[in-house]
Amino acid sequence: MSGTIKRGTVRRPVQPKRKQAAKPSAIDRALSALPVSEATLHKLATWTITGAVGVGVIALASWFGIPAAIGTAIGEGIGDAGFKVTNIQITGLNRMDHNVIYKIAANQPSMAMPLVSLEKIRQDLVSHSGWIEDVHVSRRLPDTLLVNVIEREPSAIWQNKGQLALIAANGTWLEPVDPQAMPDLPVVIGPHANEQEVPYRTLLDAAPALKGQVKAATWVGNRRWTLTFETGETLALPEGDTAAAKALVKFAQLDGVRPLLGKGWLGFDMRDPTRLVARKPGVTTNKAITDPGTAPTQVPTVAPSATPTPAASQSSAPRLTAVKRTSTDSQA
Repeated sequence: MSGTIKRGTVRRPVQPKRKQAAKPSAIDRALSALPVSEATLHKLATWTITGAVGVGVIALASWFGIPAAIGTAIGEGIGDAGFKVTNIQITGLNRMDHNVIYKIAANQPSMAMPLVSLEKIRQDLVSHSGWIEDVHVSRRLPDTLLVNVIEREPSAIWQNKGQLALIAANGTWLEPVDPQAMPDLPVVIGPHANEQEVPYRTLLDAAPALKGQVKAATWVGNRRWTLTFETGETLALPEGDTAAAKALVKFAQLDGVRPLLGKGWLGFDMRDPTRLVARKPGVTTNKAITDPGTAPTQVPTVAPSATPTPAASQSSAPRLTAVKRTSTDSQA
């Protein structure tokens, strides 16, 4: 009797799977591209986290009423750990002294980063000079303050009590002006004239043709303007922004039809909206040169070289009267 011998299936040993190399993430690739070592990056991250935690601890201490001495001690400890201001970067300066800004920003009770008051630095700088309109202050851990100064632009020269000074568009005093080195800016004269800088510019904008010919403007009696032109004549305007603008526009129209400036007149007065009074040497009578709606009347006897040319007769033109300049003439 023969038996059948069954052979078992030979099992082959299982080969271990090869592990594929993990692909570096985008963050890892970015970090490896930085020109700093991995140890430096870890150290910087530690500083940043420590600083953020320190600021948070001080804020919580203040919120829960923990005594200021404890908060200060914590802040100083964080400063000793490396979070102390050792660098101040200043931007935005065009006219001010860099060293002055640095000294004010660095004048702090403590230079430990958590204890530096950004708002105090801003207020100290804004109150220091009229040049500074605003300041933005921020921290850059672990040791840098960023100070961005916004300076005002000079808008005009203010002459008051014999003193000249640059002023900004809002009338803020900026700095003295050397009479021998006057900048090419409008000149406003008289007490409180600096406070009228914005209305004054609006007034000149009403008559663009005359804007470039105005040399200075005197704020009279804290209520009205008298303009002085480059050619030497003065123009007394009425009170009120609207009335003054209308008078200036009318004068510009008259000067455009038949030039008045540069013709030997001493000055013009438009405080009375119904007439334009012109002052010129040699005129012996007060007589209308141009009446609205009528032909020009006889011109007063004057020197031939100084005879004024009548403005065109228009129904809307103010009455033009030539008068002799006397010591009683006033611009009040």
